[in-house]
This record gives sequence, structure tokens and C-alpha cells, in this order.
Amino acid sequence: MSGHYRAGMARGPVDIEALRIREGDRPDLDDRDPRATPGYDGDKESSVPVMAGLNARLEELQELLYADGRHRVLVVLQALDAGGKDGTIRHVFDGLNPAGVKAPAFKKPSSAELAHDYLWRIHPHVPGDGELVIFNRSHYEDVLVVRVLELVDEKRWRKRYGHIRDFEQMLADEGTTIIKIFLHISPEEQAERLQDRLDRPEKNWKFETGDLEMRARWWEFMDAFEDAIAETSTDDAPWYVIPADRKWFRNLAVSQILIETLESLELRHPPAEDGLDQIVIEDVPDRP
Repeated sequence: MSGHYRAGMARGPVDIEALRIREGDRPDLDDRDPRATPGYDGDKESSVPVMAGLNARLEELQELLYADGRHRVLVVLQALDAGGKDGTIRHVFDGLNPAGVKAPAFKKPSSAELAHDYLWRIHPHVPGDGELVIFNRSHYEDVLVVRVLELVDEKRWRKRYGHIRDFEQMLADEGTTIIKIFLHISPEEQAERLQDRLDRPEKNWKFETGDLEMRARWWEFMDAFEDAIAETSTDDAPWYVIPADRKWFRNLAVSQILIETLESLELRHPPAEDGLDQIVIEDVPDRP
């Protein structure tokens, strides 16, 4: 499929239902091809005008979300190192109004954050009315990295699935629409991206030797992601597993998920003041 995404279009170029994990289902990441393009029969070149249309439509909808002021949208982005979180934010959310968009990045917890429960640092960053917030990593680190590196005992981190479900359900009940996205890349693709960070001096700052330790525990992370997704994908806070080796397809898929989610909110402009049709803008009076 090529061409621009049209306003009000009911179905986009990607089969996003094939990417959604239904409540009670478990994703088998080994059986999901990170280079797949479900629903899209084009290539990178043909995706360029499609992505342009998606960007334009998303800009319209985000501005309407902000103007409407009745809804809150939270996007959770998770991936392994070099999985494409920054690139997704840069390409998918390009051109959106910064007044209504925030993208906090959750890095290694500070000593103050570690002195509180693990959700303490998360809650202040959830969206308010009219806002679209993108979490670059999130509370899921506390059932992923914390689990794999054995930073707390198993009995403790296993209880966190229930905490997270309850936390997200509370947000949903209070008016937040939640979209959770796992960018699924292959070990081969990660190797290329990490090597690129080493080979290009301007990207050296993005490489940490600790990335290699994480890569050595690839399959432990796959198990942790599968468990986290299976335990916390709900009707009100669904997970989507996006094949992310092909960056252009990743961008199409994430954009379409956002667009169709925002369109489902039936956003509208707030009513205008009475009598606006009678107003004529006059010249500024002469300087005294």
C-alpha cells in the first residue's frame, strides 16, 4: 500500500491487530520475526510518502487532543539496548506541538528514588488532561533489568506484575489511554547497531561497556519480556510487539497504532465563544 494516510481513514497500511497481545495471551518472541512487515506489502522506498501522511495526521490529532483537553494518552516504549526507542520518538513524534507532548527518560534510579517504592518516580510523569506522554523506558525496568541482574529477590519482583496491573488500571479508570510498545529486534540487528556506535566517533557516547553484559544475557531478557507482556497486557493497557529490525516499518506501525487509538477517542474542538463570526480584526491604532 502506498500514498498518504487520509484523515478519518478507518484502517492504515499495517495489520496492527497482528501485533497486539490480547489479555491472557503470551507472546512467543522466538516465533515472531523481527523483520516481518504484517499487512504492508511495500518496501522502504514506498513507505516514505505513507509515513509523511501518518506524520501529518498524527500532528492533527495531537493538536486536537491538546485543544480538546478531556483525554490523557500514555505511550510506554520498551526495548533492549539499541532497540530503537530514541529513533522511534525522533521519527514518529516529529513535528508535534511540544506544549502538549512530554518524553521523560527513566534511567538508572538515583539514591533518592531508590529510597522509595519503585513506582514513586513514575507517577509524577504520567499525562495530565490534553497531554501525550512517551515513556522512554518505564516502570517495566523493575521487572526486566531488576529481574535479570537479580537486584531484588524473585518473590519481590514477581509481586510487581500485580502492582503494575493495578497502577495502570487506576490510570485508565481515571481517564488515561495507555499504549505499550515493545520494539522487537534480532541479536544480529542489535550487533550491527552496537558496532555502528563503536565505529562512528559521534556515536561513541551512546555506547557503554555494560551493554555487552546485557547482550550476553539476551535470552534471559527475552524470557523477562515475555513474562512481563503476558502478565500485564490488558484490554485497558495493551502491549504491541513491533518487528523493529526494519526501522521504516517500525515507524509505520507505531504511528498507525497512535493514530487509530487517538481517532477512537472521538476528539473534538471545544466550543467557541458566542459572536466570533461578528468580529473583524482592525488595524492597530497609530502610535501616540
